Amino acid sequence: MTTPRTALVHDWLTGMRGGERCLLALCELFPAADVYTLLHVPGAVAPEIEAHRIVTSSLGRLPGAARHYRSYLPLFPAAMRQLRPRGYDLVVSTSHAVAKAVRGGDGALHVCYCFTPMRYVWDRYDDYFGRGGGPLTALVMPPLAAALRRWDRRTAARPHRIVAISRYVAERIRRAWGREAEVIHPPVDAARFRVEEGDDGYYLVVSALAPYKRVDLAVAAARRLGRRLLVVGTGPEERRLRALAGPGVEFLGFQDDATVADLYARCRALLFPPTEDFGITPLEAMASGRPVIAFAEGGALETVVPPGGPEAPTGLFFRRQTVEDLVDAMRRFEDAPDRFEPKALRARAEAFDRPVFRERMQAYLDGALREHRGC
Repeated sequence: MTTPRTALVHDWLTGMRGGERCLLALCELFPAADVYTLLHVPGAVAPEIEAHRIVTSSLGRLPGAARHYRSYLPLFPAAMRQLRPRGYDLVVSTSHAVAKAVRGGDGALHVCYCFTPMRYVWDRYDDYFGRGGGPLTALVMPPLAAALRRWDRRTAARPHRIVAISRYVAERIRRAWGREAEVIHPPVDAARFRVEEGDDGYYLVVSALAPYKRVDLAVAAARRLGRRLLVVGTGPEERRLRALAGPGVEFLGFQDDATVADLYARCRALLFPPTEDFGITPLEAMASGRPVIAFAEGGALETVVPPGGPEAPTGLFFRRQTVEDLVDAMRRFEDAPDRFEPKALRARAEAFDRPVFRERMQAYLDGALREHRGC
C-alpha cells in the first residue's frame, strides 16, 4: 500500500506527557504528516514533533493561553471548528478532549486514538471544578458541563473508527458515547530505562500532584511504616502533601528523563495508588526491573501481573484506596521481595515497547484504509 497522505490531530502541544509520547510514535510512523492542534507552545514537545508542519487554531493568541488554556474550555468546540484538514487520505486524531471532533472531509478515513472521553465533564468533573472553585464556578459550570457532554457525545460520531488505549477506556467510551472501540495499548519507551543490580531501599512515586492521583496514600503509608519515599512531580497538591509527610518523604519536583530513569533503576518498588485510564509509570518501572504496588482498578489491571498465575509476577495489588490497604500491600511485598525477577519485569514492559505499538498501529491503520477504500 502506498503511504497515505496523513494528518495527525492532537488536542494541544504544551508538554511531553503520555499523550504526546503516543503522538511522537505516530509521527515516526508518518514522517511527512501535518499536525493540527488547538495550541502549540514552541519548544514544549519533542523535536521530532516540532519538525512537522504544525497548524493551530486562534486559541493560542488569547491572553495567557500558553499556561492557562484550560480556562478557555468553553471555547474549545469553536476553536476545533477552525481546524479543517483537507486533501488527506487518513486523519488520525489523538484525543482526550476535543481532537476527535475534527472533520476530516474529502473522503478521508478518520481514526480516533482515544485516551478518554472528555474527562473534564465526565468522570473527573469534581477533580477539576467541584472542589474549591468558588461560587461563580458552582453557578456557571453545571450547565456548561451539561452542554459540553452533549457536544462530546454528538461529535463522537465523526470518527469512522475509534481505538482506545485500554479496555477500561473502551468501556467508558461505550457508556459515554455508545460506540465500540478496538484496544491498542500505548507505548513505553523501554530503551530509556535500564536494569540495575540491587536497590537503594526507597519507594518511588512519579506523578502529577493532583487530587485524583492519590499521592496522599503513598505519603501517609510511607510515614506510617517509616519508609523512605521519593516523590517526583509537581502540582496543586504539593503543599498539602508536604504537610502530611514524615521525615523519610522527599519531594523532588520536576526531573528530566535521565534523572527519572536513574530513580527507577535504584528504587525498591513503584507505588501507584490512582485509578488511571492506562498508566505508563508502572511499565517504566518494569522496564527498569522494578515491581509495582498498584491500586487494583483501571489500566493497571492490564499491565501489572500479580503473583499466583501462569505468568511471572510484576507487582502486587491493593483493593481499596485506603492507607491501610496500601500499608498491607507494602508489608506483603517486603515479606517476599525476591518473588519478582528483574528480567521478567523487563520482558513484560517490552511487550508494550514503542516498536510494538508502531507495528500494531500500522497493521490496524492499513487494514482500516483497505476497508475504507473497498479494497
